[in-house]
Amino acid sequence: MEYRRLGASGLQVPELSFGAGTFGGRGPLFGAWGNTGVAEARRLVDICVEAGITMFDTADVYSNGASEEVLGAALKGRRDRVLISTKAGLPMGDGPADAGTSRSRLIASVDDALRRLDTDYIDLFQLHAFDAGTPVEEVLSTLDDLVRAGKIRYLGVSNFSGWQTMKSLAAAERHGRQRYVAHQVYYSLLGRDYEWELMPLGLDQGLGAIVWSPLGWGRLTGKIRRGRPLPAGSRLHDTADYGPPVEEEHLYRVVDALDEIARETGKAVPQIALRWLLQRPTVSSVIIGARDEGQLRQNLGAVGWSLTPEQMAALDAASRRAAPYPYFPYERQEGFARLNPPVVGAG
Repeated sequence: MEYRRLGASGLQVPELSFGAGTFGGRGPLFGAWGNTGVAEARRLVDICVEAGITMFDTADVYSNGASEEVLGAALKGRRDRVLISTKAGLPMGDGPADAGTSRSRLIASVDDALRRLDTDYIDLFQLHAFDAGTPVEEVLSTLDDLVRAGKIRYLGVSNFSGWQTMKSLAAAERHGRQRYVAHQVYYSLLGRDYEWELMPLGLDQGLGAIVWSPLGWGRLTGKIRRGRPLPAGSRLHDTADYGPPVEEEHLYRVVDALDEIARETGKAVPQIALRWLLQRPTVSSVIIGARDEGQLRQNLGAVGWSLTPEQMAALDAASRRAAPYPYFPYERQEGFARLNPPVVGAG
């Protein structure tokens, strides 16, 4: 397992981390991913630690807090050997104080997470979404206090836009607050929007990408092919509407390219999709999930080897989409391209 710096920070994280979203199984949306209990979670954690995966990601909203509880129990006795990443900010109830990142909500959210995880500190705490109703100065001041209190060690964001991220970073610099060092983002061969704005921002500002849903919301597991219907037991039947939309022909074009490289390398389709991400700029860690030991061991096969430049180019070509404005002139017109060359390796 390779370890990488998380952005411009001193924290080293494994190139693969484990997502505990399937732990708990409580609640309608974020509980629908799985119902892994403590015993099975402990077994999955054993396999991860043995393979060098030492960072575990969760959130308060996953299974209404049960994911954090199960993860905390599964990590008991080895806290000093692992990193815990969690998130807060999305609604946990219908009340006015049950959502957002106000000072009172953040303090309560961190204390609740520490209790559920049965730990004294959180290695990486991330805002799960931008809260337009709370001044960024209030958010940063509160997070700074929590870091100084020893409850949090590093800060990050998730699902922020470019302007939201830069507004926060500028305010942190202006007021001498702790800076964000990570951005947890959706990025996959089926969704490369991250590359247009957030990837250059990450390079410029020292933000490491922690990738969620690297298999395109379960579409790149190798089970979907042209002319082959989705398996009856697939969770995509229940969760597809909650994930990033994908046009059918685009999906098949990417899967065709993955199949070709699978024949060349002898690797499985999801291993290749994960490997592609691990060779992209700014990516510090890719979150893998698993509902059982077989899925986990297959995903672990994404490390210890590399795709060739030709294979990377083939996947780039199959997954490329038309650039949105204001980026398409930089792709198509020489004058724009001379002023702003593309990010190296993000073609």
